[in-house]
Amino acid sequence: MSGSIPDMRAMRDFLKDELRLVIDFSQSDQNRGVAPPPVQKPARPGQRVSLLPPDPAGAFAGRMDLTQALAGRKSHRAWRDEPVSLDELGFLLWAVQGVRRKGGAASVFRTVPSAGCRHALETYVAVRDCTGLAPGLYRYLPLDHALVLEREAGPDFAARLHEAVLMQSFVPRAPLTFIWTTIPYRMEWRYMEAAHRVIALDAGHACQNLYLAAQAAGCGTCAVAAFHQRAMDEFLGVDGEDEFAFYLAPVGKV
Repeated sequence: MSGSIPDMRAMRDFLKDELRLVIDFSQSDQNRGVAPPPVQKPARPGQRVSLLPPDPAGAFAGRMDLTQALAGRKSHRAWRDEPVSLDELGFLLWAVQGVRRKGGAASVFRTVPSAGCRHALETYVAVRDCTGLAPGLYRYLPLDHALVLEREAGPDFAARLHEAVLMQSFVPRAPLTFIWTTIPYRMEWRYMEAAHRVIALDAGHACQNLYLAAQAAGCGTCAVAAFHQRAMDEFLGVDGEDEFAFYLAPVGKV
């Protein structure tokens, strides 16, 4: 038998929940009285913050029946030569991480489920073609339903994204690319070593919401898990340790 098989079997343990039976959760930072980390990564002083159109749920209500959305869900890798509107972008962001109500300093209830209401994801958007928005890299602020500009698109913006996604050319051709990072400590604060499996589950919830909401906006998407970790972290400007890229999905009109 191949020498790699025992390693492969060991990796399967990540998918199991056996850690929960051996961890002493009384030693978690939460139970030791450590203050929770912020539920939203704040904008830095001087960054440009733009509010998104209000009431995204009301604006898109009735666009598509849920049964139709589920039956029609599929991955798209080709896009019409047409921008996505700011209203549509705001709706899609609300669908993947929007706030329903605030539950206090440690929790915010959103449009997607999360283990322990911890929501260890941040949503970035690489914008190529969105009406009313300059090309560049933005980050969603769910508490404010707003975008913060991380940086404007330079001459190498598309090329760097292309390289970071391992030359999958359909990604930088899309008007928008949603990129989720994780800040693991948000989940580790409560769940310690059991945090990481549920972060992966949370990312799946967010992306599925994007698939379904995209159809109501006349768009399509494709979940992408293959990318160059260091190149993507550098593209986003994150440190690769306390925050790092985790999942992405290009979005465009189909």
